[in-house]
Amino acid sequence: MWADDAALDAAGRRLDEWESSLVERAARAKTLSARMQELTGTAHNNDRTIDVTVECSGLLIGLRLDERIRQQPAARTAQQILETTRAARTDLLRQVRELTVEFLGDDASAQAIIESYRSRLAGDQGPSDADR
Repeated sequence: MWADDAALDAAGRRLDEWESSLVERAARAKTLSARMQELTGTAHNNDRTIDVTVECSGLLIGLRLDERIRQQPAARTAQQILETTRAARTDLLRQVRELTVEFLGDDASAQAIIESYRSRLAGDQGPSDADR
């Protein structure tokens, strides 16, 4: 099957290099996953009366309302909260993109991870209970 020992040795080295690259990529992916769990997205509205923080899945984990918010209709406040939450998710997606490219490069698997986050975060932006 093998023409000579040199060809067999070269094939063995290629397999070893391939295995090593897979092990290294798996370690980077594991570290990426752990770092992703720590990400939060933040945003505030234009007049800084609303600050929002979302966790790595895009769920709201922090909401600060300035007292000045009382000077406007509740419907306007609700709309601003939704808009600011979308902005916080956009911030989160930016961080996901940067971190993924840092750890995995800009290949197809990195783009798949980014697209997965994008679709999940955008999917959360449909009608809310408050809109029903």
